[in-house]
Amino acid sequence: MKRSLILAVAIASLAVPFTAAAHKAWLRPSQTVLAGTDPWITVDAAVSNDLFYFNHVPIRLDNLVITAPDGTAVQPQNPATGKYRSVFDVQLAQQGTYRIAVVNSGLFANWEEDGKPKRWRGTAATFAAEVPKDAKDLRVSQSVGRNETFVTNGSPNGTALKPTGEGIELLPLTHPNDLFAGEEAKFRVLVDGKPAAGLEFEIVRGETRYRNAQDEIKATTDARGEFSVTWPAAGMYWLEASTQDDKTSLPQAKQRRLSYVATLEVLPQ
Repeated sequence: MKRSLILAVAIASLAVPFTAAAHKAWLRPSQTVLAGTDPWITVDAAVSNDLFYFNHVPIRLDNLVITAPDGTAVQPQNPATGKYRSVFDVQLAQQGTYRIAVVNSGLFANWEEDGKPKRWRGTAATFAAEVPKDAKDLRVSQSVGRNETFVTNGSPNGTALKPTGEGIELLPLTHPNDLFAGEEAKFRVLVDGKPAAGLEFEIVRGETRYRNAQDEIKATTDARGEFSVTWPAAGMYWLEASTQDDKTSLPQAKQRRLSYVATLEVLPQ
């Protein structure tokens, strides 16, 4: 009986798609829609194998940016980073929509020095001072990534949703805190502030550890940089897209990698 059970588990594990084991980075707020004079939320930030369960590594909070409904910056409260997740609180003192994001932008370089490989990570401002001008076999790439979620206190507004013009950004045509199961939502995707056509999104509902398939939804932006999705069920959803180009901020960098992740909550009707 025991041997049969072990064999059945092993066979079932082979049927799970490889993507189900891929690491996914995410921010998950305790609530996305609230109403009150001074409510609070808690946000978990992690990279995990199973969506919205912290079982791999935490997301660092060094580049956390919280934008209030009036466009001003908000400081996180009680930030902490543990073994598997980071966590912080946000006081929603204003009425409207907050944009909570971890925004990473940097350069990566590899070269050979005295017969040994060297690696460097930094910014365009520090590149000249920290990377030798005569570095042998120098290879430089740039990375720009945004991982975000949205929370609304009271009536939603769009000030915090305005694009910054850097990297991949989601410009919601349907408000990100007004999503319901069975209804269609529309989004426009921008790269450096301009509509991005042909960009593919992977959309996955959470609780993946309790099913054998990702049940992912694929969506590709049209000529206007837009895509739509009809939510099959209520829950927390993870959206991801990536691309690359040669529009770097440093001449030595020949390639720029762009990534985008959002966590959205879909409510029942």
